[in-house]
Amino acid sequence: MESFSSHGEELLTEFWAKVYNLPQDLDAIDRLCTDDFILSNPGGDVVGRAAFKEWARTFTSKIRDISLKSLDMFSSADGTRVVSRWVVTGYNQGVLGFPPDDRPIQLSGIAVWEVRDGKLARNWVERSAYELSQQLAKPAID
Repeated sequence: MESFSSHGEELLTEFWAKVYNLPQDLDAIDRLCTDDFILSNPGGDVVGRAAFKEWARTFTSKIRDISLKSLDMFSSADGTRVVSRWVVTGYNQGVLGFPPDDRPIQLSGIAVWEVRDGKLARNWVERSAYELSQQLAKPAID
């Protein structure tokens, strides 16, 4: 079967590599996302590229040695949507408001992305925050 990669998948592959993997390059957000980019997650919407950049900086600062691995990615026929399934790993430095204890963490999720005018315009994301919070709520085992 022939492999197909949409422009949106190429954008998202670069986005994952630069924003959620080391060495982190948050300026990639300026190149890859629209000015009016919106991140919609269970905690509410983060509106605008600048606000998203700050959100990403804060989120990633809570996970030492952050690494995002894309597990699946596919596009809608018209190329306006990309769906991705991913997993983030690293070490707790205060993620989800828990005290930093450097325990290994894993957070998985599914995201639907809107592609508009050759850039990422919106991201609707669901992630395993509940499961991670349950894990971090348990006492650390030395």
